[in-house]
Amino acid sequence: MKTRIVLASSSPRRAELLRMFDLPFEIVPPDLTEAGFYVSVPRALASVLAVGKAQIVAEEYPISIIISADTVVELDGQDLGKPRNANDARRILSRLSGRTHTVHTGLAVIYMGEMLRDVVSTKVTFRELSEEEIEAYIASGEPEDKAGAYAIQGRASAFVEKIEGDYFAVVGLPIAKLREFLKQFDIDMVCGMKAE
Repeated sequence: MKTRIVLASSSPRRAELLRMFDLPFEIVPPDLTEAGFYVSVPRALASVLAVGKAQIVAEEYPISIIISADTVVELDGQDLGKPRNANDARRILSRLSGRTHTVHTGLAVIYMGEMLRDVVSTKVTFRELSEEEIEAYIASGEPEDKAGAYAIQGRASAFVEKIEGDYFAVVGLPIAKLREFLKQFDIDMVCGMKAE
């Protein structure tokens, strides 16, 4: 019997990335309210949220491999969060315009009581954005429910001038780090799962 893999996330982007590897997995969105966590250091917040999501789902699926991730966008030492509305998205994107910010994605993998965790940080530089571009992007609806009010794999890819680090971590799931973690549980993302 093969070990069940559970993705503790409601993010379609994370599910899409995991599907690239033909690993059978289930999606179980964790019942966790991010607003309830008060961690002032963005990198630490990404880790705390990823671990919290994984632990909640692990309670329900104790003999499965649980994968969880959370992404936090940092600028000037602050978590920019997800936009509450169009005005908030406008404020966030205006701050990111022409500047370099850091995207922290916390990753947690739990199996049989053992947890592996890390944070992958990537620097992203936006070119100067015009008001027209910001308005058009907001009108597209893409900034909604996105950390930092943008999706690097979508229309916002046209905003990116430079990236230093793991692109997939910015999308929401650091693939290289996940592969490293899963190999410790005898799962190779490229070669497939070993039978138990």
